[in-house]
Amino acid sequence: MVVYDPTRENALAHERVNEAVLREFTVIPMSFGTVFRTEGDVVEFLKDTADALRDVLAKMQGKIEFGLKVNWEPKTVLREAEAEHEEIRRLMEEIQSNRLASTYFARVQLGRLIERAMSEKADSYVRAIYDHLRDCAIASRHNKPIGDKMILNAAFLVESARAEEFDRKVSEIARRFAGKLRFHYTGPWPPYNFVNIRLKLERAGSAPPG
Repeated sequence: MVVYDPTRENALAHERVNEAVLREFTVIPMSFGTVFRTEGDVVEFLKDTADALRDVLAKMQGKIEFGLKVNWEPKTVLREAEAEHEEIRRLMEEIQSNRLASTYFARVQLGRLIERAMSEKADSYVRAIYDHLRDCAIASRHNKPIGDKMILNAAFLVESARAEEFDRKVSEIARRFAGKLRFHYTGPWPPYNFVNIRLKLERAGSAPPG
């Protein structure tokens, strides 16, 4: 048995195989590095999970996944928040001119106002994106954003027949927010975010994990 390291080259090869099979068949995705020691292990796995696999294959038939990550530039958004919120502008002007007796508390108050305004702005952008894509997607999954600049890290389950329509919708919303948001759109993928098959193979007589 060969265990392959998760290098970029190996991961891309794994993904190319998935993509090739996906063109003609429904794929139940498994993570890179899933290896069965023997053919017998494969047979046992299929026997133990047959009902679950049939159910997943039926639900995922004709469906694919697209990934969408959206980033913003905080400084640009902050300037928008300043323009939209009079209280933020007032506090910033007073702090800069040292007209306040207690600059520390003014900065605390300003920080809270900016945090709330930025959060509301992010929520507004995310709602607009979901609203625009909702009609073309069967389901979506909101994953945790990565870093301070990412406001959306989502996966969408889409019928293969509507893939071009979904592509067009993504292009439309990206143009709508051009200059404000950066869209990183990937796919099609097997439905990684919408399938959860747990591998649990134990040889007869083996001790249970501690």
